[in-house]
Parts: sequence; structure tokens; C-alpha cells
Amino acid sequence: MVKEIFTWVKAIVFALIITFICREFIFSPVMVQGESMQPTFEDNDKIIVAKNSKIERFDMIVFHAKNRNENHIKRVIGLPGDLVEMKDDRLFINGKEYQENYLQRNKESIPMNEHLTEDFTLQNWADNAKVPADSLFVLGDNRRRSSDGREYGFIKKDSIIGEVKIRIYPFKEIGIPK
Repeated sequence: MVKEIFTWVKAIVFALIITFICREFIFSPVMVQGESMQPTFEDNDKIIVAKNSKIERFDMIVFHAKNRNENHIKRVIGLPGDLVEMKDDRLFINGKEYQENYLQRNKESIPMNEHLTEDFTLQNWADNAKVPADSLFVLGDNRRRSSDGREYGFIKKDSIIGEVKIRIYPFKEIGIPK
């Protein structure tokens, strides 16, 4: 009897250690709060973030918000060294125009003569025209209702929790532009 209990305790401890390691260093579940990424993510969606991903442009990430005790989910727009500009609802990075197909539903819901995203350059909100080496520039998909890089500037790479990989509930495909 004691041997069987010891075997069970050993298995449970091993499972807890593996769970801890996975959650701390490999992936973590997160619940989306707010409407800043609608319609890509809705309030209370449950997602999994990978903690060891290489972050690239247009990846969706979760990070610790600067000067707030909360986590945010946003889309990476500017990488270190990038010049980012929004003009006439068109995104330019280092002078090249990028299509933001993930914004199409939001653009369809506004009057025809209005813009989803106001015109800006990085110098509107920061001293630098370029994204600093240790930082990223992020925007929410729901541009009219997103507290993002336009409000708080660049985010430090060390504040990143991970890259969004899977939506657990409700499950639906995550769109990433080409």
C-alpha cells in the first residue's frame, strides 16, 4: 500500500514539474481582455502563447503593459530599425506599403470617407523616427478603440510574454497577412 502511494505521489510530482516547466518556459494560456483586437480576438477569448518564438512583423503578441499592472495583446507592426508611417489608411514600413487584410472587416464598418487609422509617423509619439534596437511598435486591430503604440510608444522586447499561436475558445483561424 505504501509503495503504491509513493508511486502515485512520484507521478503527480513529476507531472507538476513538467507542467511548471512548460508553462514558465514553453507556452502559457492567456485570456484576452478588452476590444482592442476585434474582430481578430474578442473579449474573453482564450489563447495559447509560445514563449520561445522569434517575433516577426504582423505576429500577435502578449506583453506586460508599460506603467500598468496588466497584459496586452497587440499586433507587431514595427521591428527594430523600422520607419513606420500611416498615410490615408495605408501602412508604410521603411517606405514599402503593406496590405493589412486583417483590418478589412473593421474598415467596412466605418463611413466611406473616413479612415480607420489616423495618419501618423513614429515621431508623432516618440523622439525616434525609427523603432529602437530593444523595442517593437505595436497596434491593435480595432484601431479606433485600441490603447497601443500610438498612446504609449514602443514596447521593450523583455516585456513580451509570448507570441499568440492558438485560440482555444472559441476556436477559429487566425489571419496573418502575407
